[in-house]
Amino acid sequence: MTPNLILFYVADPVASAAFYERLLETPPEAVFPTYAAFAFESGLSLGLWSESAKDFVSGGSGHRSELAFMVPDDAEVERLHEVWRAMGVEIEQAPIDAVFGRTFVARDPDGHRIRVCTPDD
Repeated sequence: MTPNLILFYVADPVASAAFYERLLETPPEAVFPTYAAFAFESGLSLGLWSESAKDFVSGGSGHRSELAFMVPDDAEVERLHEVWRAMGVEIEQAPIDAVFGRTFVARDPDGHRIRVCTPDD
């Protein structure tokens, strides 16, 4: 079995799809009033599911996970940080050198964490 889908619970899947389309520079695979999805080249998909959907059930709260993107070098971390910041994306953590490499953390409109990082040599 191989994981192929990450779900984020969102207030407005259409608005979240527009946010991620700008951020990822790629259109969504599907957009419906209660669900939107993005497919990545790796085979992984990101689903954006409405908290008000008919069959939505979740007993949890908070955002303790991250959608993370590895990029090839520190320059790309810095470039994406500047591009996203200029787009008005909330930056939770400015670029730093962490134990695993250069990184920063942004947040989507629902508070989900989005990390960009490089592997440390």
